[in-house]
Formats: sequence, structure tokens, C-alpha cells
Amino acid sequence: MRGTTIARRKKALELIKDGAGLGDAYGVTLERIKVQDEENTKLAMATLTWVCHSERPLRVDELCHALAVDIGATDFDPENIPPIGTLLHCCQGLITVDKEASTVRLIHYTVQEYLCSHPGLFSKPHSILAETCLTYLNSQQVKNLPSHPLPDYQSAPFLKYSSRYWGTHAERELSDHARALALELLGQYGDHVTAASLLEQVVPPSYAGHIGTSSLFSGLHGASFFGIVELVTAIINAEGCDINQQDCTGSTPLAWVVRNGHVGAAKLLLGREDIHPNRADKHDRTPLGWAALRGHEGVVKLLLEWEDIEPNRPDKYDQTPLWWAAVGGHEAVVKLVLGREDVDPNRPDAHNQTPLACAAIYGYEGVVKLLLGREDVDPDCSDENDQTPLGWAATQGHEGVVKLLLGCEDVDPNHTDGNDRTPLGCAALEGHEGVVKLLLGRADVDPNLPDVDHRASLGCAAFGGHEGVVKLLLGREDVDPNRPDVDDRTPLGCAAVHGCEGVVKLLLGREDVDPNRPDENDRTPLGCTAVEGHEGVAKLLLGREDVDPNRPDVDDRTPLGCAAVFGHEGVVRLLLGREDVDPNRPDVDERTPLGCAAIERHEGVIKLLLGREDVDPNLPGEDDQTPLGFAAVEGHEGVVKLLLERGDVDPNRADKYDQTPLGWAAINGHEGVVKLLLERGDVDPQSC
Repeated sequence: MRGTTIARRKKALELIKDGAGLGDAYGVTLERIKVQDEENTKLAMATLTWVCHSERPLRVDELCHALAVDIGATDFDPENIPPIGTLLHCCQGLITVDKEASTVRLIHYTVQEYLCSHPGLFSKPHSILAETCLTYLNSQQVKNLPSHPLPDYQSAPFLKYSSRYWGTHAERELSDHARALALELLGQYGDHVTAASLLEQVVPPSYAGHIGTSSLFSGLHGASFFGIVELVTAIINAEGCDINQQDCTGSTPLAWVVRNGHVGAAKLLLGREDIHPNRADKHDRTPLGWAALRGHEGVVKLLLEWEDIEPNRPDKYDQTPLWWAAVGGHEAVVKLVLGREDVDPNRPDAHNQTPLACAAIYGYEGVVKLLLGREDVDPDCSDENDQTPLGWAATQGHEGVVKLLLGCEDVDPNHTDGNDRTPLGCAALEGHEGVVKLLLGRADVDPNLPDVDHRASLGCAAFGGHEGVVKLLLGREDVDPNRPDVDDRTPLGCAAVHGCEGVVKLLLGREDVDPNRPDENDRTPLGCTAVEGHEGVAKLLLGREDVDPNRPDVDDRTPLGCAAVFGHEGVVRLLLGREDVDPNRPDVDERTPLGCAAIERHEGVIKLLLGREDVDPNLPGEDDQTPLGFAAVEGHEGVVKLLLERGDVDPNRADKYDQTPLGWAAINGHEGVVKLLLERGDVDPQSC
């Protein structure tokens, strides 16, 4: 693969990267790298080492600073920093800069595969990366940086990565040189900026407020964090070493070891007679609590072998190790902890949620099964919201967990939560068909128990528009399809309000469903549909012969009046298609549907209404104002024009103030309306 420029070589690589000759192409490119002068070849291989083996993608400035480090030097020379253009050139198109993330990456993932398949290309890469990080951190320039507050990372771009990952690379390949550099760094760790940088990156937000001074984070803490046995051994064997020392977060070296799952280092520390394995941090979380939280089976096993271990000790939020293992779904850890006879499997947290409840919430079937295997587990314990494990599993739609819990004789399938909602109601509201089916399979499940909004399970399902659940519930003969909620709205009314056509169709398929039952506003399902403008639902409702299309609501407004007020032309058209619809019925303000549409300026609705011969365009509303009068007062020219096209419109009809439409238009300065009115030969110009 020949190319005169890097861009051309990159283009060539892109063209063949999915082809059969890919390996040959990369091999040729590496040969090109090796035939460069010694400095360029060395820089290219160092760059590829970092890009291939770093723990995360490096930003451009991080990589350039890393490559400027002279391993073993006591000072960092900024004049050694290579420009990114030089790196791109030396690597012959194998790397590129991700412009969005400003990181350096390989041109394609197959480059990584190729390089990793040729391990001889890189000699002990992690050892080199560890030595580079440690040399940088031991440099005088970094030593001079303040630890509190932390310096701007832009002034020391490589500080963040090297502080966080030097130990990760060293733990994989610890050379003698890296070991010496690491002990040098750890010897001054308490006052070093790298300790503060590490803590900033790894401490959970809830602990961040405790980072007041890095001097409490010792070298042993640092070595324990990374789990490097050789370094931990060297430090604890030193005279005066306190292996139980707590850092600024209250964490001991053991806590850092177990929270990161370092079995070797944990075994080393636990082998000391002076170790205190139950010492808790500032959130009262013990090492066992951390190990359970992270799901580290190996260190949990080691800790539980201690006779004095406290397996039930809660943290600040009353969360025990078992609770944390259950929340994380760590089956192996749960099994280990439950193996202790002195473990309380029902110990709740600050919200009164037990380990079983937590496992049910997240759907961890294996954990639930393990917990239910304990005879002393209470499967029906409710939390501060009066929600049981079954209620939580039903709410989240975890069928497997629901099935397991329903297999327990002492589980109440009708237990209501803080919203008076049963597990069936919870599942129905969320639309979990599988769970609903399981619950309805129990003869003792009551589908009509109402919640705090007076909605039974059918009402909940209709409210959410869940057709499958509605169908299942309607299959039960004992389900009341007309049960109203707190707003006196039936399931049909709820579905109509939300435009759920499928649910409406299912409900209307039941002969015992009352399609005219009004809600607290005396609005029928058809009236609700008219307000919302759901044409499909309106069509379904009007397909029922027993639907009353003229039933008024609390404002004496019919469905046609409601649709006219809100300008829903489709619904108006459907209603006007019914011969038994009264198009002139006035509301509480004596406004007809035409009057309402005129006030709201819904020209499309007005046109439809005026298409009915039996619509009276002169019926007055409040203050004896006609639809034409309303439009003239507001200056709605389009509405005035439509009304005047009806020959039976009386343009001279005066209201209670003896003011005609022309008079109102003139008073309010609506010239366009005045002009339209005067174009009618029967308008009295003296009326204004």
C-alpha cells in the first residue's frame, strides 16, 4: 500500500479495512513506520502503545504530555511535548483525532485486533505506561502543584489520567523500576496532589464533601485502592504502619481493597491479627457492605470467614450488606451472606424496604428465589409506601418475580399500597399484560377494589390506554365495566378522554356498558371526546344506537357545542351527520354551537354548521347578541363574511343595548367588518 501523503494512506486503509487483505495492509504500514528514522519510529511505537493499552481514550493534550515524559527523569520538560501533527505523521495513518471528543484513536477497530494479535510489537506495555505515569507524578513540577484546591487540569493535562490509572497498569505488570517509583510516590502520598486527584475521580458524590485534606489518604490507602500486593506488603511491614487508619472519607485500607475486589490484597490484610474488619466509614458502611454493594464474591467470602464479622451492620441509611447485594442483583454474594445463620434477611432500610422488596423492584429472580428459600423471610412485608414485594414486582412488570411471590401461601394478592392500589391495579395502570394474566389466574384476586382515585383495575387500564389489559379484565365475569372513579368517570369515559380507540371499542363491545353515564361535570363519554377532539372515538360512540348525542353537560353544552367551542371540525362533521342532533341547542350562556364557534373564530366549524339547513343563524345568546353580533364585536372578518353568505341572516338585529352588528363594528373600529356589512343592501347604515 503506497501513498505519498498520510491522507491518501488513510483513505487506502478505509477502502480495504473490511477486505481480505486487511492484515497485509496493516503489516505494510508497520513496515513503513519501522523504516522511518529512529526517533520517528520510536515515537510512533510509543504512541501506538498508549492508544492501544490506555484505560480510556486519551485527549490530544494528555497523549502529547504522556509522550513527553522521560522515564526516570526528576523533571518534566515541556519542550519534549510533540505536536499532534508529528504523531499523525509518524503513525502513517493508523491513528486519527476524534474531533467531537478531542481524543486520539485508531483509525478502525480492526487495527486494535491486528496489533493485539501480534504481542511481540509491544514489550511489557503496561509496565511502560506505569513507569511513565509514576515518573510524571514524581516530577518536581507535579510535586509543586497544590493538592487543595486541585489545580486546573489544563495546566497539567496528564495529571488526571496518571493519578487514576498508574496503579491499574502497575498491578498488571509491575517492573522493579515501577515498584521503586511507586514506593517513592506512596511515601509522600498524603501531601501529594495525585491523592486528591484520585479521590476526586473515584469517591461517590455522597462522600465528596468529606474530602477536606488529602493528608489522611496515606500511601497504604493508595496501594490498597489499586490492590498491588507487593506494594501493600512493603508498606505494612514498615515500622509504625497503622493498617486500620481511616482516610478523609473514613475508609480503611481494607475498605479500599474490598470495594475494588482485590482478593490477594484482602487476604494479606485479613491475615494480620491487628486488622479491624468491621471499621465503618463516615457513612457507617463497613468493608463487608462495600464488597456486597460491588458484588465482589471473593472478598465477601474472605470477610464472612471472620467469626467477629458483623453481617447485619447497617450503614447510615440502614442498608445492610445483604440489602446492598440484593439491590445489585449479586446472586453469589446473596447466597454467601444468607449462608450465615445470624443474618437477618428481613432487615429493612430507612424506607422500610427489605432486601426482598429491592430484588423484586429490579426483577432479580435469582435473588428473590434465594431469599424466599429462607423460612424466616417475610414475603409480604410492606415499606413506607405500604407497597409489598408483590406490589413492586407488579408495578415494574417482572413476571418471573410475581410468579415466585404468588407461590408463597402467606402473600396477600389484594394488599393495597399508599394509593390504595392493589398489585393488579398497579400492573393494569402500567399495562403489564403478563403480570395481569398471572394475577387474574388467582381466584382470590378482587379486580374491583378501588384505589385512592376510586379506579378499579379496569379503570386504571383504560386510563392508561392498555388494550391488552382491558381485554384480559373484561374476560372476568365479575369485573364491573361501569365503575366510576373519583371524577365519576367510567372506564369508557377515561378511554374517551385520552382518545384510546382500541379500549373504547373493547368496552363498547360489552352490552352492559353504559355509554351515556356522565362524569362529575355531567359530561358523557361522547361529550369528553368532543372536548378533546378525538374523531375516531367519536365515530365509535356514535355507532351505538343508544348513545344520546344531545346530552348536555354542567354548562348545558351538548357534545356539538363542546366540539364547536374547541374548533374540532372532524367531530362536528360526525355529529352533524346524525339526524337526531340538535344544532341549535343553547348552553348556559344561551349560546348556540354557531354562536360559540363565532366567538372563538372557528371558521371551519362555522362553515359546517351553516351547511345544515335547520341551523338558525339568528338565535341570540347572552345580551341578546346573535352570532353575527359576536363576530362584529370582535372584528372577525372571515366569520362575518361566512355568516353574511346565509341569506336568512338578519344583519340589523339589535342586542339588549339596542346596538346592531354594524354599530358594534363601527364603535370598535373594525373597518373591514363595517365594509362587509355595508355591502349588504339590507343593512341599515343609520343603525350605527
